[in-house]
Amino acid sequence: MTGGQRAAYPTGLRERKKRRTRDALLHAALDLFTTQGYEETTVDEIVDAVEVSQRTFFRYFAGKEAAAFAIQEMVESYFLSELRRRPAAEAPLEAMRRAVLCAWNSIGEAIEAVITVELHMRTFRMIESTPSLLAAHLRRSTDLENEIALLIAKREGLDIETDPRPRVAVAAFSGVMRVTGQLWGQGRDTSVDSLRALTEAYLDQLGPALAGNWRAGAEAGPGH
Repeated sequence: MTGGQRAAYPTGLRERKKRRTRDALLHAALDLFTTQGYEETTVDEIVDAVEVSQRTFFRYFAGKEAAAFAIQEMVESYFLSELRRRPAAEAPLEAMRRAVLCAWNSIGEAIEAVITVELHMRTFRMIESTPSLLAAHLRRSTDLENEIALLIAKREGLDIETDPRPRVAVAAFSGVMRVTGQLWGQGRDTSVDSLRALTEAYLDQLGPALAGNWRAGAEAGPGH
């Protein structure tokens, strides 16, 4: 799934069967990763749990890493889709803030259509504690930050190569998202509502420094 594309819910019988198979493989993979370890889990064990072939697994996932990040990719897709729809008049930080909160309003249902939120939290903790996945996570985060910065620069009519503000704003935003994700992962409340509330509380602290309108001639100040 590419950035900005929402997870589609197929309607045809054949497509629904394919979706169920993919969801079953993903659930089995994440459950095995989080109970016996990512490195220790083989593709054979995943497909045995679902009673399908390796060929079927690789039809849906490029490998174990792709399965480990499948839900995160879906979350990122929702966020990018929401950000592209934000009104042009919104200041950059406000657009990112509203996009992530709007995404979390609907993402919980999408996650729970595939796995439990509790398994999602266990997966988050597993990624954070597995060196190979943490390295992949940091690489993916860098790519995502660059995509967001380009999107913000385009919204504001800026040249990202000469104006540092899009990258600075996205770096600050991403830092808050990492902190809130880590705090959520360490907490006892596994609900999406708790993550949304934590994210909102922390993003609210960024406002005055980065929320102003950057367009030439616009009145300076938060929210303008």
